[in-house]
Order: sequence, then structure tokens, then C-alpha cells
Amino acid sequence: MPRAFFEAVSQFTNWRGLMGAVPFRKIHQRGVLAGFAVSIALTAGLSGCGMLEDRSLRYVDAPEGEALDTVGERQRDRIGNAYPIREVEASKGGRMFADELPAPPDMTAEILEQNYLIEQLDDQVWLLINELPGQVWPGVTAYLSDRGFGVAHDSPQLGLVQTELANYSRNARALVGLEDGGQTEPKVLLQARVAPGVRRKTTEVQLRPRQVQGSPSELIPWQSTVERLEIERALLEDLSSFLQARVDTKSYSRAALGMASEPRVRMLSEAEQPVAIRMDLAFDRAWGEVKRALADAGVQVVDLDRSAGQFYVDFRSRSEKTSGWFDWFGDEPEPVYTFHVQLQVSDNAILVTAGRAPDHQGVDRSAMLLSRLFEYLY
Repeated sequence: MPRAFFEAVSQFTNWRGLMGAVPFRKIHQRGVLAGFAVSIALTAGLSGCGMLEDRSLRYVDAPEGEALDTVGERQRDRIGNAYPIREVEASKGGRMFADELPAPPDMTAEILEQNYLIEQLDDQVWLLINELPGQVWPGVTAYLSDRGFGVAHDSPQLGLVQTELANYSRNARALVGLEDGGQTEPKVLLQARVAPGVRRKTTEVQLRPRQVQGSPSELIPWQSTVERLEIERALLEDLSSFLQARVDTKSYSRAALGMASEPRVRMLSEAEQPVAIRMDLAFDRAWGEVKRALADAGVQVVDLDRSAGQFYVDFRSRSEKTSGWFDWFGDEPEPVYTFHVQLQVSDNAILVTAGRAPDHQGVDRSAMLLSRLFEYLY
């Protein structure tokens, strides 16, 4: 036994002697202090004798866990973008000692990689960039020239760039998937669309190959339908690599300032109370964005009806979900339809409103629901 143990026990014996000489009203106080002293003594003694387990190597000897199993690759990509996990190098995976435990990885080292994300919804795919359109525009035009397309027409106000025919450049032909078809091959050009993102201070870029009869003499309208989604995604991946490689040489376009003048998601209020969210998007895109925002905001969706443009959600407060004090320590209550989120087409835009369920007698939190939704939408 270590000497510290016997000294602590001896001191505890002296405490007992002192207790006999004090009034009864102080026995309780001294008893508490004595118990504290005994605890310290036993801890020191047992640790020195080796009776307590040394748990310092548990982290080192812990087995590697199984990889997370998500539903489908699209969901796996979405989760991976939001919650990146750093890879451990094999050379650093050997045995370590307790005083050499590795520091947590610096996740800020990968922030730049998250500035360029390829997102997809149904048959639409775009590159999401955490920069303003005026900063992205010069990079897009530089990319088209570098890859052999050449810029034929552009309109910064519309956010459109149109290239020369890709048929006469070997590099451009490969990027748009043109095979050697001789005189009968179709004439193809590339259009780039640069627009403010749904989320604030972001930009969305789309690249779309277009078949034409000849070389157009002016800018043709943007085509909403997609012909070859895999080609568009490959082009965006190539654009993302190009922009990241020239991150230190970026410039700014004053001509593209007009693209960021009006956000695509706005809150409409009356008497300083939120009444609706206006989304300048197609219905399919707006539906997908609202669905994502509800999930990110932690609002439970009980049911949904896409044809009616309605989400049935549970947006009760914590106190409304619990019937008693002990419910705070139980399982999470089952979600109940208490509010709805409605999407309606209005003036070439989508209006998002919220309301209380007909049979819900709780507090009307519709305005709060809209505010929460707007926070995660924009």
C-alpha cells in the first residue's frame, strides 16, 4: 500500500476523535467532511494498489466501427456533403499510447472543397457555389474559352452565355459527347446559365448542350428540358475542378451585378408578421427545396400530397408534446398532424403558406413555422 493511503486513514482517525468532542449539532457537518476524506483516501489507496482499471488505452484499442448504411446513393451524397468524415491515413493508424492520442481533425481545412457542390433534383443538375454571381461569371466564361468552346453571345443581365459550335474543337467535342458522324453529325453548342442561388450569397451554374441547325446569329432562349443529364453532370464536374484550380486568380464582373439584385426566395409580411414565402422557382424545384428545408429545420413531416402541394407536419412546442414531467425522460412522442405547409402557383412564382390543422386546439404557431422555414430556405 502507498504511504499516502495510510496517512489519509490516520487523518480520518483523528477526525473521529474530534467528533467526540463537539456538540451534537455539528456531528452531521463533520460527518459529511469525514465521508469526503474517506473517499479521497480510498481512491488514492486503490489506485496505488492497482485495484482500479486503467481505462486510458480504451480509445487506442477500440475496434473500427461499421460504415453508415444510408438509403440510396443520392441520400449518401447529401449526408456526406453536410457531415464530412475525414479519412485516416494507414500510416497513422498504428498503435498509440495514452499520452499520444491524436487531436480532433481540423474540419476547417476542407471548407474550400465545400464551396463547390453539385446538386441534383429530378432531371435538373447544377453547380452550387458559395459566391456571388458577379464573382462566378468571369470564371465561367474563362472555362468555356479554355476548353475550346469560345464565347459567341452573352447577356450578364439574363445570366446566359452561348458558345460557338463545338463541332470544330477536339476538346469541346469530347466534353459534349460528340462522336465522329461525318457530314451527318448534329451541330451542337453549349449554353451556360448563371443565376443567384436559392440560398443567400450563392450562385447556381448550369451547362446545357443544345442541338441547332446552324450557327445562331444571336442568343437563343434557355431550354428548360434536359436531353443528356450525364453529359451535363460531367461538364459541371469539369467546371468545378477548373474554378477550384484558379481560386487565387478570381476576378469580378460589374456587368453581372444585376443578377443578384432580386433574391429568388423572399418573405412576405403584413403588420410585421410573416404571411407567405415567395419562391421564384418552378414548382418541382420549390417542392424539393421546401422538403429539404423542413428536414434541415427538424420539422417532422407526418404526410405529404405533392399533387395538392401540401406538407402535413407536426410543429407543436415541446411543452405541447409532453403530457407530464416524466415524459421528458421517455421516448420521443409520435408525430401528429398539427400544421400544414401549402405551395401554390401565383404569378409565375410559388407562394408558400402555413396554417393550423382544423382539429388542433394548441397555440397557432403558423407565423413561427414560416419564419423557421425561411431561415433554412434562404
